[in-house]
Amino acid sequence: MAHRGLKFGIFLAPFHRPGDNPSYAFRRDMEVIEKLDELGFDEAWIGEHHSAGWETIASPEIFIAAAAERTKHIMLGSGVTSLPYHHPLLVAQRFVQLDHMTRGRAMLGCGPGALVSDAYMMGIPADAQRRRMEESLDAIMALLACKEPVTMKTDWFELKDARLHLAPYTYPHFPIAVASVTTPSGVMVAGKHGLGLLSIGAGLPGGPQKLHEQWKTGEAEAAKTGATFSRDGWRLVINVHVAETDERARRDVAIGEPLETLSYFSETLGRPPMRSEDPLGDGLRAGTTLVGSPETVAAGIERLLAHTGQDGEINGKYGAGGVLFRANDWANREDTLRSYELFARWVMPRFQGSAITTHASREWASANRNGIFGPSIGAIKKAFEDAGQEAPDHIRMRLHTGKVDVA
Repeated sequence: MAHRGLKFGIFLAPFHRPGDNPSYAFRRDMEVIEKLDELGFDEAWIGEHHSAGWETIASPEIFIAAAAERTKHIMLGSGVTSLPYHHPLLVAQRFVQLDHMTRGRAMLGCGPGALVSDAYMMGIPADAQRRRMEESLDAIMALLACKEPVTMKTDWFELKDARLHLAPYTYPHFPIAVASVTTPSGVMVAGKHGLGLLSIGAGLPGGPQKLHEQWKTGEAEAAKTGATFSRDGWRLVINVHVAETDERARRDVAIGEPLETLSYFSETLGRPPMRSEDPLGDGLRAGTTLVGSPETVAAGIERLLAHTGQDGEINGKYGAGGVLFRANDWANREDTLRSYELFARWVMPRFQGSAITTHASREWASANRNGIFGPSIGAIKKAFEDAGQEAPDHIRMRLHTGKVDVA
């Protein structure tokens, strides 16, 4: 089953274990995006974090600007800009500038801030983060409208007759998406403004089963404001690794996956699976982690899309608008890049319709080979006769048997 137009990309937090050379890690992350651009991936979203050792990019905007100069086609977004950490006027101004500098390849991802330790260092109460994200996004959307000066005052920022002095390059503005992990706040804000949705929770235990409910929540909020909440802007973020066989794929990630899952998410952040003895097996059984051959991974994506519900369509099929790999260092460098290549060659075409015509052309030629290619047998024989030559033994044998695979 093909999902024509389904977008693919990565969600680059990034995840680099402490002790890894941080300068080289930046270079490796940039090389991944360059490779994805070459392979035809659609998007790369780059995170913002300030603590806990693993996720080392503090400014996705700087990274996006550098990546834009090294790529040609891939869209580049913040995954995500933690809105409570910044004055909304500055967020809007920076992404308008990126929109111009990239000629429309910049995207703004919004969230409340994933690491409580980041907010703690800035003195932001955990229970204020989601409210502040919504207040900031209200201000950003008003500024991007470029209709009238914006005046707004909250307990943490103020706008006085504020306006952008550059309109966005993309009309009416660059793509914007809101992250949603477990709480309904993200999808509610996305629905309210008719924005895209980054379902990071799709890669968490129980996440796929909540996708349809999550989408319905966003639709309900959109109905209140009259916004258009399109499935085309819905991305599902999951763990993916591809190899030639299921056995090879699992072997590739056998060391790196539990190291990240247990050392970072469990021991550092105190999140599930905590005492799980087999986090990879848990993820494979839950469908939140897809590790295997192209066929296995494609089937896993189909199952994931089935959880999005059957009351809405995109491009003639049920589902979301895109699937993002949670970029990581589970496998070694060569196997990681090979995974992206295998996915681009053998999985992407199934969901983008790009191989439909080549399959059809081959089937047509095969079904009609006798009637179409048959007359060439006589033509080949005559070519030798006209030249006064006798055909070589291997060609005479093929002419005698009626095979037509000669030139």
